[in-house]
Amino acid sequence: MNSPASSPNGPASRRTVLATALVAAGAGALSAAAPALAAAPSAPPARSGPPAAHHRAGTPVDNRFWSSYTDWRGGKANGTKVLSGSRSGLVIATPAGSTDYLDPHTGKTSTWEYATWTSPVHRSKVPATEAIASWNAETPAGTWIQTELRGTYSDGTATPWYVMGRWASGDGDIRRTSVDGQTDDRSTIWTDTFGIDDVASGLRLASYQLRLTLHRKPGTTLTPTVRRVGAMASDIPDRFTVPAAAHQVARELTVPRYSQNTHIGQYPEYDNGGEAWCSPTSSQMIIEYWGRKPTAADLAWVNPDFADPQVCHAARYTFDYQYDGCGNWPFNAAYATSYKDMNAVVTRLGSLTDVERLIRAGIPVITSQSFLAAELTGAGYGTSGHLMTVIGFTAAGDVIANDPASPSNAAVRRVYKRREWENIWLRTKRYNASGKVVSGTGGVCYLYWPVEPTAAQRKALQAVGVR
Repeated sequence: MNSPASSPNGPASRRTVLATALVAAGAGALSAAAPALAAAPSAPPARSGPPAAHHRAGTPVDNRFWSSYTDWRGGKANGTKVLSGSRSGLVIATPAGSTDYLDPHTGKTSTWEYATWTSPVHRSKVPATEAIASWNAETPAGTWIQTELRGTYSDGTATPWYVMGRWASGDGDIRRTSVDGQTDDRSTIWTDTFGIDDVASGLRLASYQLRLTLHRKPGTTLTPTVRRVGAMASDIPDRFTVPAAAHQVARELTVPRYSQNTHIGQYPEYDNGGEAWCSPTSSQMIIEYWGRKPTAADLAWVNPDFADPQVCHAARYTFDYQYDGCGNWPFNAAYATSYKDMNAVVTRLGSLTDVERLIRAGIPVITSQSFLAAELTGAGYGTSGHLMTVIGFTAAGDVIANDPASPSNAAVRRVYKRREWENIWLRTKRYNASGKVVSGTGGVCYLYWPVEPTAAQRKALQAVGVR
């Protein structure tokens, strides 16, 4: 999402902008550029395999991620195979066919071999108003992936197959992109988020399945490797304020500090640095916390006069060419896993207790929030959407954040009042500077962690519904 702007309330949120655009465009069908294989069957397949959901009682969030050998074997393969060994994954075995893809951002049509994997139907423990898919994949040059979601509503009818993202870690073959204009007049894809159009109607997403399409250049043995795919489904109640969580943990993690604002005006083709780069700047801080970083060769394209070139690198390789920005949530998670032996998901947490549990285990949390300047003491700005990183809690329970909306790297570490921060992050409704009711993110966050976490880290992740 966009980060702070100079205006008191910041720019319109991406959901507001996209909603306006969709209404103006007549809310069209799936992109005409989608490969032919993306046509939806007339009815969803029957459930196969155990749901294995991670849902916490009393928390309106349901996570389901497929990542193990058993998980992959439980889906339907068409040209894919499962890698065994210490870390499982999904690759192309024998392509199921070939398809032409017209890249809307380059105007170039290319032919690709493809293979697919379709998950079992997962019945969410939470009949959901929203769902966000995320994935972890390695996409060497000459390969890319597409992730789709199809659901069944609570009235038994089905959604179309919705494209949740076309992804490549590089940008030499296709331009990674979300797909606008996807709706059936009951639900809509807002960049990276499935949303029920009329929540008050009581309609919900009852179940869903995901489909991966792996692409490669014809006649090669290249393949993407997908290590994880899944979704977070949720039904967060409308609320302007949230219950306070008792303070339990006092710990601060040592996380690198990078300012987005030192990059103002850099690389207009990737949204011009500064306020637009909160998400990749936050991602880069946490990637480096886990001991990963781009190589000198990776950074050779960056202007040598620019400090912290890895932030420029993160912006380029999270950039969504349809959204025209770096704030696509799953694209940031996927970028994190382009580094060796990393896992990442987009999810929602239910309280600061969840964040404290992760901090205690050594896992920082990238959070999304929106607020007026007066609502967060010491921030000095307001925003309709901003990412920052929670790195700890003081002895009094206040939130220690690496906030990239700072004038310098040295100023990135901030301490925010616990109750203020808790509310702006977890609420779903707020008033903007004009007094209009607008949305909040309801606890959205990114979690990044290594493939081999400690026992305490694994336990903490499981406790917040992630495995």
